[in-house]
Amino acid sequence: MELVKTNSAVTIFDRVKQKKPCPFGADGRCCKTCSLGPCRVSGTGDVGVCGASAEVIAARNFCRMVAAGTAAHSDHAREVALLFRDVARGEVPGFEIKDEQKLLQLALDFGVEIGSRHLQDIAIGVGERALAEFGKQEGELAFVKRAPLKRQELWRKLGIVPRGIDREVVEMLHRTSVGVDQDYRSLMRQGMRTALADGWGSSMIATDLQDVLFGTPAPVRGKVNLGVLREDEVNIILHGHDPLLPEVIVQAAQNEELLALARVKGAKGINLAGICCTANELVMRHGIPIAGAYLQQELAVTTGAVEAIVVDVQCIMPSLVQVAGCYHTEVITTSERAKLTGAVHLEFNHHNALEVAKKIVRRAVENYANRGAVDIPQDEMDMVAGFSRDTINYLLGGLHRASFRPLNANIIDGRIFGTTGIVGCNNPRVNAGYVHETLVRELIANNVLVVTTGCGAINAARAGLLRPEAAAEAGSGLREVCEAIGIPPVLHMGSCVDTSRILLLISEQVKEGGLGDDVFQRPSTACAPEWMSEKAIAIGQYAVASGVRTIFGASFPTTGSEIFSDFLFNEIEDLTKTKWVFEPDPLEMAQIILTHLGNKRKALGIDKTRKRIFYDMAMRRALDAF
Repeated sequence: MELVKTNSAVTIFDRVKQKKPCPFGADGRCCKTCSLGPCRVSGTGDVGVCGASAEVIAARNFCRMVAAGTAAHSDHAREVALLFRDVARGEVPGFEIKDEQKLLQLALDFGVEIGSRHLQDIAIGVGERALAEFGKQEGELAFVKRAPLKRQELWRKLGIVPRGIDREVVEMLHRTSVGVDQDYRSLMRQGMRTALADGWGSSMIATDLQDVLFGTPAPVRGKVNLGVLREDEVNIILHGHDPLLPEVIVQAAQNEELLALARVKGAKGINLAGICCTANELVMRHGIPIAGAYLQQELAVTTGAVEAIVVDVQCIMPSLVQVAGCYHTEVITTSERAKLTGAVHLEFNHHNALEVAKKIVRRAVENYANRGAVDIPQDEMDMVAGFSRDTINYLLGGLHRASFRPLNANIIDGRIFGTTGIVGCNNPRVNAGYVHETLVRELIANNVLVVTTGCGAINAARAGLLRPEAAAEAGSGLREVCEAIGIPPVLHMGSCVDTSRILLLISEQVKEGGLGDDVFQRPSTACAPEWMSEKAIAIGQYAVASGVRTIFGASFPTTGSEIFSDFLFNEIEDLTKTKWVFEPDPLEMAQIILTHLGNKRKALGIDKTRKRIFYDMAMRRALDAF
């Protein structure tokens, strides 16, 4: 095939200037669930052909976003669970169980007998129980019991405890189809149940099983930005969200035969780099560098230095094929769920993983000779990734005294003002990167410990905020804590599905004591400053349903209905003890967060800074007298 090389690549930054969002669709007032429409309602009193009001239409659209986001995470998790079961059965070469301790903990959580059973039998039981969570029709998801008891009681009182992951998604789509549930409050109860099936179901299952298969992340140094591409090496970009094939591509890229072929073709080696959440998975387990977040996928191709960009599912721009056509880059799809017209398709399944991985690497190596001009930005930034809940617990107490008590104590004492989870996408309709960076810098300067996942984590990394040296920008209290432990003020916790790690981190702090007996009492917030995906809406809703005040920027998909927006921004607090907030300006967003954290500190009676007192022997004897 003759390569056609041109510099006429059109990227998302060009398209966003040409395409303006539909005002009715953007704020939730467009209904297209049946052929009576689409109906666009203009405001109070206006209804669609069937009589649906703005609040019903906005609620339907919002809940469908929750269902779609949950479906994306759950399909990812199902694929991991299927692989896990087959690995446990010994049917899949190239994969193994790496974290036996976490496997045993999962067995306890799922009620799988341990006793003197062989590890393989325990693993099979865990895999089967994990898969059963998707199709359950009654009862409660197993991981619901990981939440604080008060929160579980609240969910049961509201009737929103998820029964089975697939059941909640299907029921949500049914309720929002034409002529079914017409009450926005009723719709949102199922919306909360569906979102909880994501956070405390599919995402948590995916994270835990991936940890068992690939290893629970621990802090590792890495690099980020397009400068991680190499002019004298074969560059392969791994992009998407499913880490199963990329894990095997890591093995294939170290194959001596393929490395020798690369040298024959004139390259010094094979360089892997990640984009989006696959990048987060690979950096925290292998230290493989991150080329960029969602918005950098086309830009990586435009360097002219990428031999292949390998994609699986979620956040893949269809434009990649067009952009790659301007260069020598091959776009390779690997999932039966996600094909791109014009791309090379090499389908991956559990049983042919290593074979497909070697084919992909070989194609990339063969393509190296077709390179044209190369223009790689020289920017690289150091980062530290891989702060799982288990790692944070260990860092605070060591192997034998691992505990969240020191974290709670530092929050109570005021060195840490509170915590914020910053998650979600990046968005070209705002000053992409600036919003994340401005918000994070403002928060850490005010002693707020930030934990982050997804593209939000990559944005923070590109700004240099995932380095221990960034503690110099933190307030004095947070800086003291970070320097004592040797951690950044912004902790990388993984990919989108790994936002469930943040749920568990918060829950463990509640169980540790001293910060209330439910999540909503803690000085903590969640935030998606530049969101764009339905997955972000699902994450935001399970955060709210779990008791975390949640702030979104960029836009909000319900503002066309004052009634339904008031429900999300106010009335829902009567149910969940917290609510949604919409604020696009990062400095205003920071003030909202700081005010909320301050109010929670005051309610807990920890709003006054406590000075540490070093007791001498006389003071200790005085205490003993009591």
